Amino acid sequence: MKKEPRAVSNAVFAGVVIVLVIIAAIGFVLYATKPSTISTTSPPTTSTTTLTVTQTSTQTTTATATMTATVTQTTTQTTTTTQVVTRPVTVNASGAFLDGKVITFLYTSQFMCTPNATVFFPNAVNQSKVAMGCEVGAGNISAFPKEAAPVFVLVPAFAGLSIFGVQSLGATPQGFPTFHYNGQNYTIITQCGAALTQTACPDHMTLIYSPAFTVVEQYLGIKNGVFGLPEGVLPTPAHDHIVTFATNTSIPWYIVVVLVFNPNIFPNPITGQCQQIVPSNQTNPTGLCLNSINALEQAMGTYDSAVATANANNPIWQALGKPELDVVVPGISSPSQLLTATNSNMLLYFSDPAVYPYPI
Repeated sequence: MKKEPRAVSNAVFAGVVIVLVIIAAIGFVLYATKPSTISTTSPPTTSTTTLTVTQTSTQTTTATATMTATVTQTTTQTTTTTQVVTRPVTVNASGAFLDGKVITFLYTSQFMCTPNATVFFPNAVNQSKVAMGCEVGAGNISAFPKEAAPVFVLVPAFAGLSIFGVQSLGATPQGFPTFHYNGQNYTIITQCGAALTQTACPDHMTLIYSPAFTVVEQYLGIKNGVFGLPEGVLPTPAHDHIVTFATNTSIPWYIVVVLVFNPNIFPNPITGQCQQIVPSNQTNPTGLCLNSINALEQAMGTYDSAVATANANNPIWQALGKPELDVVVPGISSPSQLLTATNSNMLLYFSDPAVYPYPI
């Protein structure tokens, strides 16, 4: 299936490498970063398929120069360089969480959406055509290859409409969501930025249809879709990943979408750790940091006062009935169903070696 780029609000950028440079340049900081402080420099017009700390490409960046200078000042320059070379980051990669650790996704093939969205939503013919048959809201595991495994896609729904990467809705120019609380603006850096932005991950579906999107649009008084798109069709939102095992072999992975409403348990993509932002009734507000399947299972049944506090002005949360739990997995009500059910028709193809994906 060939992916067709579509314009929504921001220009399409092909700069997955850029997010790594941005992250390195800002000192690997996830939270408490105001959108206005992130560099808005246009991405280079050239890129290569491999990136290391020394930025072995035809381009030169401030982050690279700084990191190289640091290495040359040490007495272990050669050893340090060797370690970096053994941990390449390719442009067809992203990060993920496995048992509390940050690992690598290496994408190998274009996405697939099967069966077509119209099988589940027969009245959404136009939506399905625009979104290339991709949907969130229903799924059929028997339609996937037998070797397919679940990948849990964590959407920072607490960040409201900015998750879709549109600057007029609050996203940063790089495609990251923003969260506002107590007079502070937080940039939520994710392993994949929203579609149609420079931080979008490779081989991902650009537009998807979801009846939940329709619910939110109608809650806002929007009756005919936004940005010239059919009702219920929006860009793939910014997100993180959780998997249950690592493999050096590329296999198909079926997507299970998770809406995260508690900012205290949304992990830093670089460290895999969480930071408390909003007051909580929990003794350990970050104790269910979503960097493992076990944490996700517990979060599905956990009430936290931080949810209502963080989402008071969030139209997504309001339109979906103000859920009180940390996370909502549409169509899946019990943790016991996580590994045997799905809520989308989307497949991605990648390997996920247990290797740290970012420059160190």
